[in-house]
Order: sequence, then C-alpha cells, then structure tokens
Amino acid sequence: MGSRIASRSKEHPNAAGEVLRLPPVVAVIGLGLLGAAVSARLRRAGCQLHGFDPNPRRMSMARRLGVTLAPDAAAVAGCSVVFLALPHSGISEEVIREIEASLAPEAVVFDCTTGEPAQMAALGQRLARRRRTYLDTTVLGSSAEVREGTALIMVGGPRRAFVQHRALFEQLARETFYLGKCGSAARMKLVVNLVLGLNRAALAEALTFAQKIGVDPRDALKIMRAGAAYSRVMDVKGLKMIRRDFAPQARLAQHLKDVRLMLAQASAGEFELPLTTQHAALLERAVALGAGDLDNSAVLLAYS
Repeated sequence: MGSRIASRSKEHPNAAGEVLRLPPVVAVIGLGLLGAAVSARLRRAGCQLHGFDPNPRRMSMARRLGVTLAPDAAAVAGCSVVFLALPHSGISEEVIREIEASLAPEAVVFDCTTGEPAQMAALGQRLARRRRTYLDTTVLGSSAEVREGTALIMVGGPRRAFVQHRALFEQLARETFYLGKCGSAARMKLVVNLVLGLNRAALAEALTFAQKIGVDPRDALKIMRAGAAYSRVMDVKGLKMIRRDFAPQARLAQHLKDVRLMLAQASAGEFELPLTTQHAALLERAVALGAGDLDNSAVLLAYS
C-alpha cells in the first residue's frame, strides 16, 4: 500500500433525496466488535476497507468481511478517512502517536473509542497542530446495531468536518448529534452509558428477584415491557439474561471501564454517584466470576 490511497467516491442518496458521497477508501484500526461492525457496514455500502488489529484472529475475521489487511497501523494511515475502534483512549493516544506522521494532508480521524474526555480533547488539539482533523465519534448502540445502521452517533470536533462527512454518519447511524468541541461526545457517552448500565443492572436484579419469589422471568419480562417499567434495554438484553446467552454484543469489562471513567469524573468534580458506585461493585463481582469478556448483560451473574 502506498503512502496515500485514493479512488472515486461512492454516491448514496439519503432520505431527503440528497446525493451524498462516501469516501471510496476507509481505514479501520481496531477490528474487535465495533471495528468489525463499522467495516461490515461500510463494505456493504461499497467502500474499500483497509484495516489493522494486533490480534491475528480478528485480522482473519476481518479478511472474511472483505477488509484488506495491513502489517501495522501506520500502513493504513494514508487513507483520507481513518476510524479508531479501540479499548480506551490511552490506546488511542498510542496509535495516534504511531500514525500521525503518516496521515494524509486531508485525513480525518474518527475516534469511536469511549474514552476519558480530557484525553480525547487533547488528541484533537495534537492533530490540529499537525493540520489534521480529529473527530471524537462515540457510538450509542451495540455492534449488531452498528451493522444494521440503527445505532446513534455523537460527534465532537470541528463542525466543518462533521458536515463534510454526513454521508458516513448517515450510512453508519440512524441519527447523529453534533455536540461541539473535541471531548464533548466522550462526556455525553458517559452520561448515556450511566443510564444504560443502571437499566441493565435493574433488569438483572428484577429478573433474579422474580425467579427467587416464584414468578416466571419470561412473564415478568413480558409485563415489564408492556407497562411503565419498560426500557429499551429489555428488548435487547431481556431474553439474553433469561436464556443466559452472553455471546458478546458489547463486553462487560468494557462497560466497567466506562463506569470507572464516570467515577473518576465524579471524583475530579468532588461530587458523588451513589448508584454508579454500587453498579461498579456489581460489575467487578461479575468480572471476578469470569464474565469480563461476556456480553454486558452478564451483569446478571453478579446476582447468582
């Protein structure tokens, strides 16, 4: 692969009848659940995908998706669009240090990592000094929702770059929110994940409670979904909990990382998050039981 990869853009009409152009070539660094889902979605739209992950198994799976594999992260940095889908913002920083000298002049880095907001803001400033663009691009939804284009995307960074890449956002998500400067999407992701995580924990506790007092958990789930107790978490995670089907859509250990970020923000601001503190203890118990690499619905195991 050369230092710069280019070809003709792909045109896609949106719901309003506008013709939007997708970038012809996209790089994805990090080919786990989220990175693989982004790759699959954009490959289906006709983009050429180049990718790298240090995990050979993930590389093999990405090849089956039609991703052209690279020997290292810097080898894909010649693409004008580079997605990062990494475990945390510390790794994002390491990767950006590795690739920044290889980025094309017009390159935009879309960082989908749920990371520490100040660190992600600093990454935006770092690339801006090199006259490159960084968009804090957090995703609300599971990898399955990303594959189907039904997730939400929250973006922080230069508005101009956000507007210029509407085609990408419309392809990947059912709705996209621009939130301001770099780091703002990371902050919002923590807010949303706080509620989602507590909803999952409440559902796990309710299903465990139902079973312990002799109520069929399937009946409990059906009635909760029909009434005021409903949350959308029940649609995706309810049967997974009942069936103990913990095949990962989003890993429990990753959510524990997010919860620790929430608590760090609270500590820095000198305020308390009492429910989130208890939630962290539940997740830590689940990880101690071996559930870290399972789906985040495996918080149920903390009640066993």
